[in-house]
This record gives sequence, structure tokens and C-alpha cells, in this order.
Amino acid sequence: MADPKGFLTVQRELPKRRPVDVRIKSWSEVYESFGNDRLEKQASRCMDCGIPFCHQGCPLGNLIPEWNDLVYRKDWHEAIERLHATNNFPEFTGKLCPAPCEAACVLGINQDPVTIKRVEAEIIDRAWAEGWVRPQPPAVKTGKSVAVVGSGPAGLAAAQQLTRAGHDVTVYERADRVGGLLRYGIPEFKMEKRHVDRRVEQMRAEGTEFKTSVNVGVDITADELRAGHDAVVLAGGATAWRDLPVPGRELKGVYQAMEYLPPANKVQEGDFEESPISAKGKHVVVIGGGDTGADCIGTAIRQGAASVTQLEIMPQPPAARPDAQPWPTYPMLFKMESAHEELRDQGGDRVYAVSTTAFVGDADGDLRALRLVEVEGPQTGFKPIPGTEREIEAQLVTLAMGFLGPQKEGLLDQLGVELDQRGNVVRDKDYRTTVGDVFAAGDMGRGQSLIVWAIAEGRAAAHGVDKHLMGETSLPYPIVPTARPIA
Repeated sequence: MADPKGFLTVQRELPKRRPVDVRIKSWSEVYESFGNDRLEKQASRCMDCGIPFCHQGCPLGNLIPEWNDLVYRKDWHEAIERLHATNNFPEFTGKLCPAPCEAACVLGINQDPVTIKRVEAEIIDRAWAEGWVRPQPPAVKTGKSVAVVGSGPAGLAAAQQLTRAGHDVTVYERADRVGGLLRYGIPEFKMEKRHVDRRVEQMRAEGTEFKTSVNVGVDITADELRAGHDAVVLAGGATAWRDLPVPGRELKGVYQAMEYLPPANKVQEGDFEESPISAKGKHVVVIGGGDTGADCIGTAIRQGAASVTQLEIMPQPPAARPDAQPWPTYPMLFKMESAHEELRDQGGDRVYAVSTTAFVGDADGDLRALRLVEVEGPQTGFKPIPGTEREIEAQLVTLAMGFLGPQKEGLLDQLGVELDQRGNVVRDKDYRTTVGDVFAAGDMGRGQSLIVWAIAEGRAAAHGVDKHLMGETSLPYPIVPTARPIA
């Protein structure tokens, strides 16, 4: 145990966000630095529980009490060794994961939980700064070849594990750069892309090959892919977005979030001087109250939107854990992310329990407004409330309502893999699909989920692939079973 009295004497503390009026003028990450001495005190709050429920909360089974104790004792080098033992990319989860581990922290029963996510982020940042993160090429090559389709967190985790096991791994990515949603879905202010770039360079030095601008199923057929490799890992994500088929959907100015966010990220990459889909000077409405919606809010504000409004069909969540979501489950709470803080500061609004009924255009086919109605629900099926209809001005709308599963056209159709009732790829306990040498990891098999699940599934799929190719494997399998469904 780090400090037997730590949780009694030290209060939970997080790094401060830069002032709103300062940070919205740039695309840099929003948090200020957090000194090591302050972080070591935060790590001291970990109680090293007899049953560490944080392990159960984390799909990766991160050894949280161990590296909290090591940070408290200033053994940062060993802390990153324990962190990397279960997580290939702690800088990704430390910045982007909603931290189900903290929701499961025993201290959270009656106090603020340990700042697990922040400790994780600071450990890996210190490790990079000290030069402790180095390539780990395999000592022996197996002569086996593996294709990984998709370079998001699941694909990268699977590829790194399989490369280190000695296989020749090629990652195919249809975008022009590696990273999947990490690259073009997550805004720069949430995670600067230098974090992705240095991991890709590490993986290249280990022997992983990357082929970008290759749409497997179009540029390469499924048969060609299988003929060129001994095994295939599908890690393309759940890219079939949920649409909103109401009158006026075809108007210019209505976009999916994943049509709007990538060009903004390309500006930060230097591809554009200004995004071809810009919120500058426009009244913007973001439909969807999740993380992607928050990403759209922060992006629109930085682009100079005249106003931003966020709409959510669900009622506003409670501020405290409700009785129906007891510890250690992950509660659905009202969140004030950095983008929401910026929205409030800029006079924007978050509107709950409303449904969009139509988009309204002008004579030129451009969006000028949005019609909505208040609803009861979700128990009543989001029944409209008569007399609550209204219209709000909008020249740009982004749809951030989630995803329905993987894209079926192209690769999946060509492979003929079995799909479940939700449209996701069916896997067994080894992450093998119904096509013998093809495996699936991440959102493509699980459905839309968290980055920590994607990394866990990538590691688990690598375990299955290595066992398939070699008859046995020493690659670790995440503690929490992740395949859904199990055949």
C-alpha cells in the first residue's frame, strides 16, 4: 500500500484546464502541466484493496494498485514496465478513456476515487521524456505473415503484439495516414497527433509494415489478402454511422460527425489552410450528446462559430450516481468535458429531451434552420409533447448519434463472415471468425465501444492468431473476457 493514510489526508486533484478564452484560440491540448510531486500524492490515495475492483472495471486488467504504489515510491521506471505489461498505448487511454476503472474504485463508494487515469497519463509521458520507451523487435522470426485491416487502437495493438511475437505484420489503412479514429476522429485539442506518430515510429522500428491509402475490399480483394498472408485480423471499426432520415436531410449544411471532424484534423496536419466544412460565422447545431458530439462542439468553437447548440434526445443525466447504477458499475452521469465548459462560456446551450423533426432550407437548398420537439422518454419511446415544437437557426448541423456496426460492403461481403443480429462480426473465444484464418477485434466485432476495449480486444485477438499459427502462444490474454458473442 502506497500510504496507509493517503486516502484520508490527500484530496482528489486533477490538472487544471487552461482558461477557456486562451485555449479556444489554439488546437493544443487543454490541460496544464501537473507536477510529479502532486501526482505522487495522488497515487498515495490508492488503498491497495484486498479485492481491487479497479481491475474489474478496466477491460485491460491494468495493474493499477501496483503502479500507483511505484509512483508514490518514485520508481517511475518500474511503473511504466508494469503499465506496459497490460497496455500497449497508455498515452491513448490516459487521454481518451472515460475511466471505468475510476467508477469501480473502492474509494469511490463514499469518497472521490483515485485519479487513476491521470496517473496513467503521467507515467507514460515521463517514460517518453526519459527515453524509456524503446522499440522491442522480436528475437526470432517465425516466417508467418499476418495482415491487420485497420490502424485504429485495436489494429495497432494486435499488430504490435504479433510483430513482437516474431510474425511479419502488415497493417492496411484506407486513409492517407495511420491511426484510424485516433488520427482523424479525435480532435487535436483532445489528443495531439504526436502521440500517435511516435508510437507508429516505434512499431516501424520493431518491424511492423504500414500501407496507407489502401481500401481492402476495393483496392485489394479479400481473396488476394488471404492469399498473401497466413492470417488476417479485421480491425476496421464500427464505421456505419446512424443517420437521421427526416425531411430536409439532403440540404447542404447537414453532415455526419465523421464527415465534419476529419477535414478539421487535416488542417492540423497541414493538408488544408481551412477546413472545407467550416463552422466559421455559422450557427451550429450538434445532434448527439456523447463524446463525438463534444468533439464537434470544441471543433466548431475553435473554427469561429457564431453559436453552438447541442441537442440530445435523452433526458439530462443526474450529477450523482443513481441507485439504479450502484458501485462498481459505470454510471451515466452529467459530464462537463472541456468542450462543454467552452460551450457554456461562449453562451451556447445543451438541450435535453428533444427530437429533431425536420431540417429547413432556403431557396438555394442551403440549411437555414432546424425544427425540434420536446419528448417524453425513454420509457415511453420518446413520445412527442404537443405544443413544444419550435425552430432554431442553423447553417451547419453535425450528426453525432453513434454507429450501427461495421461497413458490410466490400471486404466483409467478399469474406462471407457470419454476422450477429446487431450486424457485428461473430467471433469465438479466440476471436476467430467463421472463416478459419480470419480474426476480428475491436468495434467491428464488439460494436461501438471504448478505446480501452479496442486495445484489450486487439491484444486478445493477437493471442488467438499466434496460437492459430504456432499451435501455442506466450502472448498475454486480457484478464477480462472481451469477445462478444462467444460461439
